[in-house]
Amino acid sequence: MDVRNCKGCSRLFNYIGGQPLCPECIKALDVKFDEVRDYVYEHPRAGMQEVAEENDVTIAQIKRWIREERLAFSEEAQVGLECEGCGKMIRTGRFCDTCKAKYINDFSAYSRPKLDAEPKLATKAGPQIRFLDRGK
Repeated sequence: MDVRNCKGCSRLFNYIGGQPLCPECIKALDVKFDEVRDYVYEHPRAGMQEVAEENDVTIAQIKRWIREERLAFSEEAQVGLECEGCGKMIRTGRFCDTCKAKYINDFSAYSRPKLDAEPKLATKAGPQIRFLDRGK
């Protein structure tokens, strides 16, 4: 069992994995997320600074929600983050569409079995048993 201090309130809790927050702080963070999401929906031109000030949440937390693809700003807001691959401005996630396609192609190259042009003959590996003909 892994017991840790909550990063939000410093109480001890049983850490299972994921966020280093206790269940109460996770619930409070989910409530804040709902408030931020509703505010962004009602004010599509609001910037990240305005959303943070109006909802009493940090800009870092808003960026985390955007990176997790839980939150996205409209085109009118002129808000974006840099793609972690090429630096291009994006609305949500970690990578732009170009980098996503590139990484998908790169990863799929490792998962596909390579086919040889000529099939190899099956050979037995290891010791073999041989029987002698007893000459009946």
